[in-house]
Amino acid sequence: MLVAALGCALVLALTGWSPLAGTGSSAPERTRPEAEAETRVPRPPTASFALLQMNLCLSGIADCYPTAAYPAVVREAVARIRELRPDAVTLSEACRRDVVRMARHTGYHLRFATVIYDGELLRCVQPGGRGLFGDAVLTQARVVASEHRPFAAEGDLEQRRWLCVTTRLDQDVCTAHLSTRGTDAWAAANEAQCAELAALLARRAAERPVAFGGDVNRRRSCAPDGVWTRTDRAGAQAPGVQHVYGSRAALRSATARVLTTEFSDHDMLLVQARPVR
Repeated sequence: MLVAALGCALVLALTGWSPLAGTGSSAPERTRPEAEAETRVPRPPTASFALLQMNLCLSGIADCYPTAAYPAVVREAVARIRELRPDAVTLSEACRRDVVRMARHTGYHLRFATVIYDGELLRCVQPGGRGLFGDAVLTQARVVASEHRPFAAEGDLEQRRWLCVTTRLDQDVCTAHLSTRGTDAWAAANEAQCAELAALLARRAAERPVAFGGDVNRRRSCAPDGVWTRTDRAGAQAPGVQHVYGSRAALRSATARVLTTEFSDHDMLLVQARPVR
């Protein structure tokens, strides 16, 4: 009976909602490829696919951070994921331990890419203890491989990277947060990053279905040929800069829906598509 009671207590501790105060330890994510440990299974042709893109402004140093009312921004994101249950979530301007908590409270698998800021690793502040700053991908299906690298061109103070994961459904999900376009030099970097992103997605789309979600800080698409584009241009906050792309050969009838946010300077972008039979 004592063993059973302890077991129940452990289950409650692992599954219950805990305060997102930015303190406490969290288990590190697994970053090594897992393809050798699990067979990839193609997505059933009747299943739909949904991707939710969010820019959460979590660093603690950006001008938008007061809007986040931390930890309200994280609670809002978790509530949306629980409500919508998308196949994948792409996150811009995130903090690692916040994302670990989000994955824990939603049951998703995660990969995180740390971003350099002004030449150094940036630890999220106000409050501290939330880990390093970066971008992330959450997926319902288990991740079997992942890769992330910086773009060759750099613009503003924030290093820009891309992150891609491959799930056990043999599908790639990628994200990136491209440079802002506030100066001519930054705009040139954004153009170069956009071209590099298009080449990356074209290579991956040639191997398996690919979906992308991110904040590209531009209205013109970075999608290569054979990949459709949906954006948050109908949104009220920074419209048109968050994009979702998908392989036409694998995903069709894509529809976009902008979801209003209370605790971020960007709305959320939900895109739903049907796999090609």
